[in-house]
Amino acid sequence: MDRTGQIAVIFVSQRSDGDTAGYGDAAAAMAALAAEQPGYRGVDSVRGTDGLGITISWWADEASAVAWRAHPDHAAIRERGRAQWYSRYDVAVAAVGRSYAWEA
Repeated sequence: MDRTGQIAVIFVSQRSDGDTAGYGDAAAAMAALAAEQPGYRGVDSVRGTDGLGITISWWADEASAVAWRAHPDHAAIRERGRAQWYSRYDVAVAAVGRSYAWEA
């Protein structure tokens, strides 16, 4: 898949131990909501047994990524995440200058 020109929002997080069921429900709801947003191009996500996770959401352009960050439901879940689900997180936003893929 060619992602050249897309915006990658890279979210690296460390999960805390609390509210696993609530976290799973919120993550599913945010994935579904993000997929409905203009400019959404997809998501890739992994989480290790130590709780460290990396999620990359893909957007058509900067305006789409900014609109997602500002979405009121996303903002509310972000605050809940700070209070309940994460001990830390880092976000980086990058424009993809070159992209290529291979699949067997």
